[in-house]
Amino acid sequence: MKCPFCSFEDTQVVDSRVSEDGGTIRRRRRCAKCERRFTTYERADLMMPTVVKRSGSRMEFDIDRLRASMDLALRKRSVPAPEVDAAVACITEGLLVSGDREINTEQLGELVMEQLKKLDQVAYVRFASVYKSFNDIGEFVEAINAMQDTPASKP
Repeated sequence: MKCPFCSFEDTQVVDSRVSEDGGTIRRRRRCAKCERRFTTYERADLMMPTVVKRSGSRMEFDIDRLRASMDLALRKRSVPAPEVDAAVACITEGLLVSGDREINTEQLGELVMEQLKKLDQVAYVRFASVYKSFNDIGEFVEAINAMQDTPASKP
């Protein structure tokens, strides 16, 4: 670590402490040349994959956008917010663990539908109807039949 005062490249860690939430480490450092002390903070820098849209354009993953699309499908449904938070966390954690640098919107949509199916069947059908661009009532019926064929965690 370079000293911010004299730019000397040799500094020593005098003290290290983990923050209360466990997300950062605070380090007190001392410069070997000028003897001045300074503090640095260390935290994990997690990279979410880039979302590749159908058009081929790329955009940064946006957890707020993910939550908003789930909230829209769940509008006027009695699903507790902590359950929705857990579903969003499950999706984001899965993306982080995958290590993929990119994910296309189809894969992301499938992850959202998987979580919505567990939360609320009506919300699942709402999201699927927009995501899969249903053109007629037959496609709705197919989606409902497919959902009934697979066991859901809620009645």
